[in-house]
Amino acid sequence: MRVRWRDRLRYWFDGTMDRGTPALIGWLALASVALILVVTALVIALTDKDGNLGWGEVTWMSLMRAIDPGTVAGDTGRPMFLGLMLVATIGGIFIVSSLIGVLTTGLENRIAQLRKGRSRLIESGHTVILGWSEQIFTVIEELVKANHGQRRSCVVVLADRDKVDMDDEIRTRLGETGGTRIICRSGSPLKRAALELVSPDTAKAILVLPPPGQDADIDVIKALLLLNNRTWRGARPHVVTAVQNSENLAAARLAGGESALVVDADDIAVRLVVQSHRQAGLSTVCTDLLDFAGNEFYIRPEPALVGSTYGEALHAYARGVPIGLRRSDGTVVVNPPMDTAIGARDSLIVLAEDDLLIRLADSPPRVDESAIVSAPDQRPMPDRTLLIGWNTRATKIIDLLERLVEPGSIVDIAAPRRPGEVLATARHNLAVGYKHCEPTSRKSLESLDLGGYKHIIVLADDGAGAGQADDRTLVTLLHLRDIEVKLGDPYSIVTEINDDDNREVFQVTKADDFIVSTKLISLLLTQLAENRHLQGVFGQLFDPVGSEIYLRPASDYVIPGARGDFATVVEAARRRGETAIGYRTKHDSDHAPSYGVVLNPPRTEPLSLGADDNVIVLAEG
Repeated sequence: MRVRWRDRLRYWFDGTMDRGTPALIGWLALASVALILVVTALVIALTDKDGNLGWGEVTWMSLMRAIDPGTVAGDTGRPMFLGLMLVATIGGIFIVSSLIGVLTTGLENRIAQLRKGRSRLIESGHTVILGWSEQIFTVIEELVKANHGQRRSCVVVLADRDKVDMDDEIRTRLGETGGTRIICRSGSPLKRAALELVSPDTAKAILVLPPPGQDADIDVIKALLLLNNRTWRGARPHVVTAVQNSENLAAARLAGGESALVVDADDIAVRLVVQSHRQAGLSTVCTDLLDFAGNEFYIRPEPALVGSTYGEALHAYARGVPIGLRRSDGTVVVNPPMDTAIGARDSLIVLAEDDLLIRLADSPPRVDESAIVSAPDQRPMPDRTLLIGWNTRATKIIDLLERLVEPGSIVDIAAPRRPGEVLATARHNLAVGYKHCEPTSRKSLESLDLGGYKHIIVLADDGAGAGQADDRTLVTLLHLRDIEVKLGDPYSIVTEINDDDNREVFQVTKADDFIVSTKLISLLLTQLAENRHLQGVFGQLFDPVGSEIYLRPASDYVIPGARGDFATVVEAARRRGETAIGYRTKHDSDHAPSYGVVLNPPRTEPLSLGADDNVIVLAEG
């Protein structure tokens, strides 16, 4: 079939227009130039018989009339000249004005594209956050604190959200970030092209945030696969993330490869609930250890202590508290036996406010022997615990209690629905019962015979939204505390809350501890993003096997009310094979922000602990 040249020309023209705004600008510019040149040639040929006008002058006149239609009003001369200037003006209205409009629209679109965050980042040594959730504000806030001493640092966020909205929300929630620049890029973290926008090759760490929703772990695994299968130029940054379901932990670690640190968020939340229900204040201690505002863990060699024992190292520092060793092969031992020798290639793990403040003492501190007591051997007694509410973590909580409690212990589940499978499981140490209960009903709670329990755990309702679940928990706690006052303070209360901003409101209930697992996981991820070697430290601290954090009665270590110092407390704990890292006073336990917790106190300042106070130690259960 023969194709006419007109059709070919039209097809060619349509093809150039497919190239978008640049092609349209080119055609309009070409038409504008053609209009001005044609009008100029006609003016010189038809009106300038004497040759008084030059090409440059006529071209400028034609251009001015094409750009500004009002210019033609001041023209004088022969009718032919005025007619040609009018043609230039009318042509300018249709062609040149269109060109200006297209240029303006193109510029606006380009500015809009830039504001969408689609330009490629040129940074190095920055921290990349992939994804968006409520945790991002805690993570960025902690990274800002961690980089406080640096002159220039950068945190980059890549999420499938509008860049302007992300910038505004971060600015509203966090305010000024000092020397740390927060840069947002818009794009899906699950797409390779979007990932290249944040310059992952030059990043020092990549933090993958679990998104909200039921498929959070699926998105995390896909992001890990994308990062692991990427071709890296230069040193590969370490990747830190968390999974919400323990069943997905193995798949996530396989997807991430050796460079990825994957945290089991569900398992840590369960451990915190179980360990806190017998020792109030544990979550506050963990928060202080994990955030960058107070004390942190530092891994550092100490040549002056090589050949000494770990027990001797406990008194070797004027500032800072040793809590364990990192062996030359990378293994971490928290609270090792006191006679453990420190090798030439070993590093000490020290708790301190800042690595610049860690220093050895000139001489061992003086210990007040008269203040130290020999704690009586107390055989652990069976527990009687009430579990109010039910969620996806409840089964794991009961399973972990089975491993930790003494034989003969009891856990009663008070929930609207009977968990048949849990009740049918045979256990050796724990007897599990069930009582029907509506957690927000005062009458229903009073029917549980609360005075017969030593500990009460209130679980958040994960079937409701985070805010609604916290509201329901608050009502339950108010009922429990009022009932407790009338019964004479027979039990401790530990509860889960979703939003840490609600903690101050919840303080009115005077519950013994609040577990905000989402915040603690965010803090943990940030610590690992800054220093991946701390994984072994936190892994042991949150593991029920081995040494853990305990808040034990101060009367087990020093005489209540005796005037001493923290060095004496450290010595009392050392004789029991424990590492003392701080204390908690009962008087300040309800006051923010520390809630009575003091970590790494000065060794020689006067200290008097009462019978209701606690010493915070690392010890085997």
